[in-house]
Amino acid sequence: MENDAVLLTLGQWFSPSYPLGSFAYSHGLETVIQRGGISTAAQLEVWLRDLLVHGSGQADAILLRAAHACRDRDAVTLIDAVARAYAPSAERLFESTAQGTAFARTTRTIWKIDIPDLTHPVAAGYASGQLGIPADLTVLFYLQAFASNLVSCAVRLVPLGQTEGQAVLHALGAACHAVADATRGVPPDALFSSCFAAEIAAMHHETLEHRIFRT
Repeated sequence: MENDAVLLTLGQWFSPSYPLGSFAYSHGLETVIQRGGISTAAQLEVWLRDLLVHGSGQADAILLRAAHACRDRDAVTLIDAVARAYAPSAERLFESTAQGTAFARTTRTIWKIDIPDLTHPVAAGYASGQLGIPADLTVLFYLQAFASNLVSCAVRLVPLGQTEGQAVLHALGAACHAVADATRGVPPDALFSSCFAAEIAAMHHETLEHRIFRT
C-alpha cells in the first residue's frame, strides 16, 4: 500500500467510529475511579503511562508484532492462543475477544482478507501484515487508540474536561513511541505485566453495584 493509503487505513481502523464498541469498555478504570484512585488529570496520566509501558499496552504491542509476522491461519491461531492465555481475568479476556471479533468481521468484509475472529491486538497485527502495513505504524496507532479510549472513559467518569483529557493524551505520545521502540523484535514468550493494581481492578469490576462500562 502507498503511504497515504496506509495512514488512511490505520486512521480508519483505530478511529472511534470503527465499529468495535470500544467505548463500552473501561479496562478496569471504572473500578479505580469509583473507589477514588483517580480523581485528577495528573493521576490519570500516571495510571495510563504505567499501563502502556509496564502493563497491557506493551503486552498488546508484542502480540500485535508477533501476529504481523504470521502468514497463515495456523500461525496466527497459535499467537492468539497465547494472547487468550495471558489475559489476567475473564473481563479482560471478554474485552479483547469482543473487540477483536468486531474488528475481524468488519475488516475482512471491507478489505477482503482472510482473517479469523481473534483477540484485538492479534487481529490488528494480522490484518496489517496481510495488507503490507508496517508493524511500527500499526503499533503506534493501536497504542494511541488504546490510550484515547481510556481517556474518554475518564472524561465521563471522573469527570474531566475535554481539554484536560486531550492534554493527557498528548502527554502520552512519548510513551506510545517508547513502547513501540522497546517491543520491536521482542517474542511473545517475553510477555509480562507489573501493573497488578490494574489487573485487580479489572477483576473487581464485575462486582461493582453501579456500572456504566462492560469491563
